Amino acid sequence: MEKEKILIVDDEEGIRTQLSWALQDEYEILLASNAEQALEFARKETPNLVTLDVALSPYEHEKDGLDILEDLLQIDPLLKVIVVTGHGEEENALRAVSSGACDFYTKPINLDELKIIIKRALHIQRLERENKELTEKLEEKIFEDIIGTSPKMIEVFKTIMKIATTDVIVLITGESGTGKEMVAKAIHRKSLRKDNPFVTINCGAIPENLLESELFGHEKGAFTDAYAQKKGKFEYADGGTVFLDEIGELPLSLQVKLLRFLQDYKIERVGGKELITLNVRIIAATNKPLEKEVQLKKFREDLYYRLSVINIPLPPLRDRDDDVIILSDAMLNRFSKEFNKINLSFSHKSILKLKEYGWPGNVRELENKIKRAVIMCQSKRITPYDLGFSTTEESKKPLSLQSIRENAEKEAILEALNVNNWNVSNAAKYLDVSRTNLYGLIEKYKFKKEEEI
Repeated sequence: MEKEKILIVDDEEGIRTQLSWALQDEYEILLASNAEQALEFARKETPNLVTLDVALSPYEHEKDGLDILEDLLQIDPLLKVIVVTGHGEEENALRAVSSGACDFYTKPINLDELKIIIKRALHIQRLERENKELTEKLEEKIFEDIIGTSPKMIEVFKTIMKIATTDVIVLITGESGTGKEMVAKAIHRKSLRKDNPFVTINCGAIPENLLESELFGHEKGAFTDAYAQKKGKFEYADGGTVFLDEIGELPLSLQVKLLRFLQDYKIERVGGKELITLNVRIIAATNKPLEKEVQLKKFREDLYYRLSVINIPLPPLRDRDDDVIILSDAMLNRFSKEFNKINLSFSHKSILKLKEYGWPGNVRELENKIKRAVIMCQSKRITPYDLGFSTTEESKKPLSLQSIRENAEKEAILEALNVNNWNVSNAAKYLDVSRTNLYGLIEKYKFKKEEEI
């Protein structure tokens, strides 16, 4: 493993020698006595950290440490700079920190203290670089806010690119939670209508007696409580896109009106007599098998064929290969920032559980589990328990009272150990048992710390 590079910038040879001697066993040391040398090293050697003397030169026209601090950070924004000050120069040190230096220390140098400051700065830098690399890798896997690298999702992305700039009607199908609305928004953003409205209508969430008015609007006096003229959502979407979510829930009476609209793109408000021509694109979505609904006479066959000019089937999460892990990492990163919990990661068992689970609720269920885990976790490692998975394997043997008791006991002990970061004394208090008793149970069930739940 290559040593991390530290650039020591100081015009005093004694300081450079002292720091070089103290740090050379752990780090690769570069030495610079003036600003020009320091900048040259920063460009050519890409150091991880710089110790920078504030009073770098006694000469009036030469640059000091504060003068080149900004230049150093422009060369590498993730570079860690620790400024060195003499007594009475605390104001300069604070200026340097406000300008981007990560820390400062005061002469005379306390080597033990300086080593701690350096280790902390380099640790933070490693985390920042890892996060940057993760973000860059993730960006390569994102298409219009949709994350996916599996072959089935690549096909979805290709279809979106092919149809986005047309006005063809699109039907998006897939289980609940697969991201149908995200695909509809991606089509809209890639289309020539992207600067115009994207209006979502949930056909299953609006009462049937109000749905017609919501879609097409109404005139004043059209019915009781119609005190004023009201535009429908189709009118508000003029020039843009209408997304009809849960189209399979649309009542048959309104299916007729929607079919008529799709024939000439004209509407008539409830209680109105004037035909209004609209310029909208229709994207519909359903988690129902519409072919079966047609057979059951619950969905009009002519409307089905009108809507499904282009059909985009979204695969369930269980059929998307390793996308579940990519999605999990992205969600963990997002929720960690949201709830201010840094450096979280999944335990090995958690990754296995994420891969093995069937995900009946698909991406939406995954998002809920990751969010729960970030909120509930007690340590830096996300466990299956944090994710809401059972901590015991399902027994293939017939259940007995004894096995039920043992399973409950195992789950309670593992919860206590993980909540208390495997501190047996605290876990024993958590369970209200003696430490000796808990050690015996750990031995009985052969629990090991490395096999986090």
